[in-house]
Formats: sequence, structure tokens, C-alpha cells
Amino acid sequence: MSLRVEGLSFAYNGRPILKEINFDLEAGKILGLLGVNGAGKTTLLKCLNRILTPAAGTVRLDGKEVGNLSRNETARHFAYVPQKYGEEPLTVFDAVLLGRKPYIRWEANRHDLEVVEALLYRLDLEHLALRPTHQLSGGELQKVVIGRALAQEPQVLLLDEPTSNLDLKNQLQVMQLVVRAVREHRLAAVVSMHDVNLAFRFADRFLMLKDGRVHRLADKEAVTAADIEEVYGLKVFLTEVEKHKVVIPLEEN
Repeated sequence: MSLRVEGLSFAYNGRPILKEINFDLEAGKILGLLGVNGAGKTTLLKCLNRILTPAAGTVRLDGKEVGNLSRNETARHFAYVPQKYGEEPLTVFDAVLLGRKPYIRWEANRHDLEVVEALLYRLDLEHLALRPTHQLSGGELQKVVIGRALAQEPQVLLLDEPTSNLDLKNQLQVMQLVVRAVREHRLAAVVSMHDVNLAFRFADRFLMLKDGRVHRLADKEAVTAADIEEVYGLKVFLTEVEKHKVVIPLEEN
């Protein structure tokens, strides 16, 4: 499986938001989107699965142009997890079952139910299956939302700030869950992240956005302190701890 984006641009009310975005991503890899607020990270995610329609450029999955797919077909290939989602009066089981919507015609069949049961087991949510989602902790709810995305059996995961508003332990658990799903099922994942250190730990490659353009596209080993300084507008010290790169912001004089 391969995802290829060529010349993707997007404008809102005539104002350019994304300009000539190009990248490739293969199965089993995680691409971390980095950049300041307003750089275009969320917009890019929404353009990939046609929630937003690009002004120019193409998105191809295994050579097929995503723009030519129906909404249902797109939902079978791309699963999007937004940064914010409204509370729904659903149990955990039913919330995850919603991910099967692209496959369900009249009602869920045995296979749909088995997919959900297997996911609840993998995500350690079995004991919460009948609990209303509004009674969950932040970490539990994020697992449910990711479980719903995985229930779509997608080829590409699009995650917008999946660790926002989570404590340190839940951040780690959620990202470990994403990595495991990507590796085991040979998915490709595009993940928008604010925490650069978390991105260095879990992403394979970085696409760094600045003013709607690609400032840097590289494997994480090749990203330098100068790249980070240019994108975020502050001095940093880049070091390594336990074989993981760590970014330390420096105080401005």
C-alpha cells in the first residue's frame, strides 16, 4: 500500500492555506505532522480523505485517485480521528460499532459484531462495553474513538492531535496503541502532533509545515535543531536520551 500526495493546495475564502504539498507514505509507517497552530496540519488531514476539497493537486492510494472514490469507498480506506468530538449517548460497544458504517447496509451482521468484539479485547475495553461513553475518562474515550477508526478496517489512519488533553501515561498508551495497529495491520498513519518529543519517539518521518508549505520532509533521524527552530521560531537544544531524540526549548534573551 502506498499513499502519494502531489501538488496539493487548499484555499479558504480566497486565502491560501496549503500550497503545493507533496509527500509519499508507505504501509507500516507513521508520518508526523509538525508546525505551529495555523500552519495547516488539520486542513491537510481533512484534504487527504476529502472532508475538504483541495483547490489543486491529487491524493492517490495505490495509484487510484481518492477524489474519484465515493464517500463510502473513501471511508473504507481512510479513518479520521478529529481532535475534538462531541459526546454521544452511546455505549462503548455501539460507539466502536459506528466504525462499521461504511460496510453496513441495513443492520450489523455477525462479522461486524466480531470485529467490534475483537477490538474491545485488543484495546482492553471489554469490561467497559456497556458503559455510556460520557462516563469514561479521557484516556478511555480516546481508545474508543481510535477503536471506532480501526473498526473501519482502513488502509490509512488520519489522527489530529490524538494525545491532546491526556496525561503522560495515557499519551504513552494511546501512541503505543497507534504504533501497534500500524505495524500489525500494515497501515499508514498521518498524525498531527504538538508535542515534538512525543513525535520523535513514535513517528518514522516528519512533514514540517510553515506558512502552509512543506518546510522539511525527512526521516526523524535527519531532522535537525535548525529545522525545529525555523518552523517554531525559537531556539532549541536537540539531544538524545535512551536512544530517543529530545527537544529542549531555550529561553530567549
